[in-house]
Amino acid sequence: MIDTGALQALAAVEHHGTVAAASEALGFSPSAVSQQIKKLERQTGFPVLERRGRGVLLTERGMALAAYGRKLLAELEELESTLLTDPTKPQGRIRMAAFSTACRGLVAPMLAALAADGAELDVHVLAEDPREAIARVAAAEADIGIVHDWSSVPLPEPEHLVLEWICEDVADLLVHRSHPLAAREAVGAADLLDERWVSSTRGAICHEALLRIFADLGRVPDIRVYDPDFATHVALVEQAVVVALVPRLGRPTLPEGVVAVPVDDPLPARRVGIVHRRTMTGSPGIQHVARLLRAIAASR
Repeated sequence: MIDTGALQALAAVEHHGTVAAASEALGFSPSAVSQQIKKLERQTGFPVLERRGRGVLLTERGMALAAYGRKLLAELEELESTLLTDPTKPQGRIRMAAFSTACRGLVAPMLAALAADGAELDVHVLAEDPREAIARVAAAEADIGIVHDWSSVPLPEPEHLVLEWICEDVADLLVHRSHPLAAREAVGAADLLDERWVSSTRGAICHEALLRIFADLGRVPDIRVYDPDFATHVALVEQAVVVALVPRLGRPTLPEGVVAVPVDDPLPARRVGIVHRRTMTGSPGIQHVARLLRAIAASR
C-alpha cells in the first residue's frame, strides 16, 4: 500500500522544485524527505525523480503520481476535518499565516479570545506577506491565512481556496507635526509628488500600492528607505526625515510628533480577508477561528 506521507513528500518536491525546499516547507530534514521518496519508489516499482544538474525533476510517472496524490490527500484532509471531528468541540493544531499588522490587530486579540473561551485549539502563527500566505495555504503548509490586497494590486486566488473578505483597512499619510501638510484635513496624490518616502520592501504588496498611487501622474515616489516594519516607518517620520503611508490596522499609538492625515485622491484602502482550502470548509477549528476573526474585524 502506498504511504500517504510519501505522497505528501513527492507533492512537496513537485511544488517547491528541490528536496531541500520541500523538506524546509514540511519541517523535515532533506534526508527524511529523500527516504520518503525512496520508499515511494519501492512501493510503486518505478522511479519518480530523476537528477538534472544539481536539482531534480519528476519523471512522467512521478508527475502523474503526484497529481493523484494531491487529490487523495485533499480527500483525506476533508474527511479528517469533517466526519472525524466533533463539530461542537473545535480542537487540534491550526497553522496560520498572516501579514504583520494583522498579527497585531487581529491575531493577537483572536488568541486572547481563544484562551478565554477554552477552545482546545493549538494555533501556530507565521508572519508572511499575503502572496506567500496564499502560497502556503494552497500548498497545505498552512491551514488558514489572513491576507490583504489593494484595489490596484489584486491577489491570486487558486481555485481550491476559499477567500472571504472581512473588513477594509484604510491607510493614512504620516508626517511630522512640523510638516506643511500636517494641518490639512486631507491630501491627494498630487500634493505628495515632492516628498521623501519610507516604503515596504520592493515586491511587497504595500510597496506596489504606493507606486500605483503615483502611476496616473507619471511619477515614481522618491523612496529613501525600504523596511518591512511599519513601526520603523513611524520612527522615521518622527525624525522628520521622510513621510509614510501606513494602514490603520495594527498601527501603534502615534508619537506626539507624528500626525496622520487622510488621503482622499485616490483613497488608499486594502481589503483584509481569510483564506483556507475548500477541503477545510467544514473544519470546526477553522470555522471557530474564522468566527472570532470576523467579530474582531467588525468591532474595529
